[in-house]
Amino acid sequence: MESPFKPGLARFLEELRDNNNREWFAENKPRYETEVLHSALEFISLMGARLPEFAPRFTAIAKRQGGSLMRVYRDMRFSKNKQPYKTNVGIQFRHEAGRDVHAPGYYFHIDPDTVFLGAGIWHPERDTLGAIRDEIVARPRAWRNARENREFRKNFELAGNSLKRPPRGYDAENPWIDDLKRKDFIAICNLQHADLYKHTVYDRVAGYYASAGAFMRFLCKAIDVRF
Repeated sequence: MESPFKPGLARFLEELRDNNNREWFAENKPRYETEVLHSALEFISLMGARLPEFAPRFTAIAKRQGGSLMRVYRDMRFSKNKQPYKTNVGIQFRHEAGRDVHAPGYYFHIDPDTVFLGAGIWHPERDTLGAIRDEIVARPRAWRNARENREFRKNFELAGNSLKRPPRGYDAENPWIDDLKRKDFIAICNLQHADLYKHTVYDRVAGYYASAGAFMRFLCKAIDVRF
């Protein structure tokens, strides 16, 4: 199956980064529609057929707004950065119980310089973060099996922000204290732009996501949602 992505997508994002203003975007909106929006929606739609193979409770919603594709328009209300547009493509295949980007999900990211996949929970809310930490303490063997899974470790690296000190209420001598300090429970798998344009992109992405199954299953159990 032919990839929906073409080199014009990366070129558009590069040019948008250099011309991040409404006038340029309005003039180049037909390119955005063809090279970014339509390509991303096609990818989401076709990945929706793959998710049931390894993550049946995660969703792929191919909509311009309110679906798996994140908006190109930046929220500038509380930001010092007044550039109106994001210069990346962000796609999240979110758990059916989730409402926003802080829910468990599989992530797909393209910007002018990098391409990567993500799996996990980014910036979980306080109660969610506490539930994950408590699960690690209560089931350390299950956590070890999830994070040390051979296929997972071959493809992904744990990433995100961490506390400098142990969180309150947790033993600083716990063998998994470095993980208990985490504020994000996400894992990253890096790709190349050239990988986007190959007909194998769907199989490759689905395979990488599937290799994160033990990690995602642990997180879902910790916050009491079905995997």
